[in-house]
Amino acid sequence: MNHDTRHAPLLDPCSEADHHRYGFELPARVEYVSRARKLTRDRLRCWGIGGDVHDTALLVMSELVTNAVVHSGSHQVVCELLNGVEHLRVSVRDQGCAPTGPHVCHSVAAEERGRGLLLVEAVSSSWGAHATQHGTGRIVWAELRHTEIPYGVDFPRGNEGPC
Repeated sequence: MNHDTRHAPLLDPCSEADHHRYGFELPARVEYVSRARKLTRDRLRCWGIGGDVHDTALLVMSELVTNAVVHSGSHQVVCELLNGVEHLRVSVRDQGCAPTGPHVCHSVAAEERGRGLLLVEAVSSSWGAHATQHGTGRIVWAELRHTEIPYGVDFPRGNEGPC
């Protein structure tokens, strides 16, 4: 079976089960970072989250997925958005093959790489990482403050598109 084709959402985006949470898995390859951004953009649009929070969430998702792809040696990544009362949480779970966890690089050298988590730290209200409960995986997450949709309010289900 070709594992590159397995990028279906983990949660049905149209399901009524938990419309404050959305997840998907993708192959851990650089060319799938844009797919993570697209799925994130579509879900934020469905939730009515726009403006700076929308743009920042796309940036954070890109950085976290890129970090997982480049540094963990994983075969797949699992991404999740959690729309909370005052925060949007973006998280990426890898298979944790790297010997150490993620850390912010405060290098003063003009490097092209290695500043992803520094950027995530700068734009997030908080961020962190922890090992998964099973196996060698790791979850890296970031929270963004928002108040665009009150928690508990049904999200639009009209003609906005595929939600």
